Amino acid sequence: MIKDFTFKDRYDINDLLEIMTALRSPGGCPWDAEQDHKSIRKDFIEETYEAIEAIDNDDPVLLQEELGDVLLQVVFHSEIEREKGVFDFSDVADGICKKLIERHPHVFGDVRVNGSDEVLVNWDRIKQRTKGQKKQSDSMLSVPKQFPALMRAQKIQHKAAKVGFDWDDVSGALERLESEISELKQAIKNGGAQEQSDELGDVLFSAVNVARFIGAESEKALSDSTDKFLNRFIIVERLAREAGRDMTDMTLAELDELWDRAKLEAGTPQR
Repeated sequence: MIKDFTFKDRYDINDLLEIMTALRSPGGCPWDAEQDHKSIRKDFIEETYEAIEAIDNDDPVLLQEELGDVLLQVVFHSEIEREKGVFDFSDVADGICKKLIERHPHVFGDVRVNGSDEVLVNWDRIKQRTKGQKKQSDSMLSVPKQFPALMRAQKIQHKAAKVGFDWDDVSGALERLESEISELKQAIKNGGAQEQSDELGDVLFSAVNVARFIGAESEKALSDSTDKFLNRFIIVERLAREAGRDMTDMTLAELDELWDRAKLEAGTPQR
């Protein structure tokens, strides 16, 4: 048990830092003391997605809680490095403050901008300079491989488009998507497993290009479609049950008929 801890009605960031240190100190929590960056890596990812869920659900109460969980992860990782004498939370805060000041010369300097588009152009220019990125490919290589695949593809395509490596409009992206689908069909007909996987990847990459042109986030678009499929499947399952049928014993035509009914019930026009 930690001695001399002061209980309060309201705590702040300094209290959180003190609590984190106490948890990893002798006499603290054995589990917290055993953790390192890699062991809690997945927790960081999960807490971030839970905060995103609160945002998507317009739930400010849950968002407050989930942001606290995300902040805990930042403090946790910072504490691990503080113990090794590499950096601490104050260094993290100092670094982001300096970055914000440097990348907003129109706020903290005498640079003038005409709207948010110019702000983003300046941001990228300053970022490339400070990170020593001399080529556009350097900027593309800086996109983490750990990003969800669709998100990574869209960011890399966006960076390529900045130097003119892009179609004039969505029609070019659609034509490429149709071409890649044809190649996938051919690979399924005559190719091996690796070729089929490669061609499928090309189809997905091309679909992301279309998403970019129409202003959609490919990651969210796929997530929304997955939710749509799940909601319709639940209706199909219920309709089958109400008809006294087991889905596993129904023909594809019968299931397809229920699917069309589910789309109508969900308020979606039939295909």
